[in-house]
Amino acid sequence: MLSPPLAPDDGPIDLQQLQRMTLGDAGLTREVLEMFVAQAARLLRSLTMLPAEACQLAHTLTGSARAIGACRVAAIASALELAVREGGDPSQVLRELDHAVTEACSAIEAMLRNS
Repeated sequence: MLSPPLAPDDGPIDLQQLQRMTLGDAGLTREVLEMFVAQAARLLRSLTMLPAEACQLAHTLTGSARAIGACRVAAIASALELAVREGGDPSQVLRELDHAVTEACSAIEAMLRNS
């Protein structure tokens, strides 16, 4: 299976990637999006404390975001994983990740309200 694009076509969620992931099943789409919103919030809260497992948490968020087409979240979570692994200061990347997750979750919540 091909990896999703690194940047969405438009908006915080690549709807084509989401459609491929869920095979166009509206119920599955809703379930996956609801799970992502909950997981992303939990992972972001954990990441702000920079626990020992920060690389693994960022990696998990990267994969989840790519799966649903939240390409910006995936790219920034991947950058965070790299920054932590290399021992750099992840504070700016964490701020960017917080903004990207907020933007993606807002778009998802709007999608869920309108479905």
